[in-house]
Amino acid sequence: MKLPFICGNWKMYKTVADAVKYVKEFRSLVKDITDVEIVLAPTFTALHAAFEAARNSNIAISAQDLYWEREGAFTGEVSAAMIREAGAEYVIVGHSERRTFFGETDTSVNRKALAAYAAGLTPIVCIGETLDQRERSETFDVLDRQIKAGLDGLTTEQMGLLVLAYEPVWAIGTGRNATPAQAAEAHAHIRQRLRQWFGAEAAAQCHVIYGGSVKPDNIRDLVTQPDVDGALVGGASLDLRGFFEIVSRSRPAAV
Repeated sequence: MKLPFICGNWKMYKTVADAVKYVKEFRSLVKDITDVEIVLAPTFTALHAAFEAARNSNIAISAQDLYWEREGAFTGEVSAAMIREAGAEYVIVGHSERRTFFGETDTSVNRKALAAYAAGLTPIVCIGETLDQRERSETFDVLDRQIKAGLDGLTTEQMGLLVLAYEPVWAIGTGRNATPAQAAEAHAHIRQRLRQWFGAEAAAQCHVIYGGSVKPDNIRDLVTQPDVDGALVGGASLDLRGFFEIVSRSRPAAV
């Protein structure tokens, strides 16, 4: 059975001390939750400390980005192998903030996803349309392009392990989330394309999760939609109790 997948993306918040304090408190809250995959994505500087604080718990750690080269003269970059060594199991790739502010493209997303797999990391690949694109009825075309180019060259096995996060750009950090119906429509389209391009088994195994102003009061309506396998949570994951509520309300028994 595929469990709901909930990842908290802390973005550029929390020092090492903050991260350790959070994880130590959070692990005690979620220690009995075995029916949700729980992931936290701290900053690079807190990756290893967060991993140590989460050791022997049901919490996995993710990085927020990576560079596709293993090593070299790339000042300021961090490789997949370095991230894996720090204790992370996942890495977020192609978040809309990376695409918007730092020039990420579908090509770079693809290179990063392949590098993640090569180092033993599972990528959480983000896709989604802007408000202008949605208003021009281009949502499905944008998703098709991002899936086809961003996941090019992935094997069926890799696709089955993948976490694909649908994040409408207009809903990220705005407090305006997609309605459950909008999320269901986009996720159904994504799943259909995965079946078409990668096969039914890979499409069924792949987690397709929703991101964009996810909160405790809307998570249940989102995760009960067909083809919505969990959530990538931004700002709401910074609050320990609030994120615990999101995780709790994502449990299959709770929905």
